[in-house]
Amino acid sequence: MLPPVATLAGVVAAFAYVGTVDPNEPGHYPVCPLLRFTGLYCPGCGGLRSAHAFAHGDLPAALGSNALAVVGYGIFAVVMAVWLVRAVRGVPMRLAVSPVWWWGVGAVLALFTLVRNLPFGSALAP
Repeated sequence: MLPPVATLAGVVAAFAYVGTVDPNEPGHYPVCPLLRFTGLYCPGCGGLRSAHAFAHGDLPAALGSNALAVVGYGIFAVVMAVWLVRAVRGVPMRLAVSPVWWWGVGAVLALFTLVRNLPFGSALAP
């Protein structure tokens, strides 16, 4: 039970910190290097603002800051629930993900990055 509980505790602590220290106020967190040097949004840009809004229960603001991050929160919640149930039952958790799946994740990240930096995808920009 220790690994899933420790992982969940770490994520809850991180969300508590981001929920307390507002990333919308300058000076608390570093600026994204890609945005700073190129003016382009990476797939993670707006992720801290999204986590802050999510921690405060503001789902529309979280989606507006980084919709892909919110999807990631949901996937993480499902994986954690499965991991915790399996740990309680004494069944080891094994994630065997094929390379094709990872290529798909990379394609989604690349497409999200491309679209959010184009004029017609401005709704996905933070």
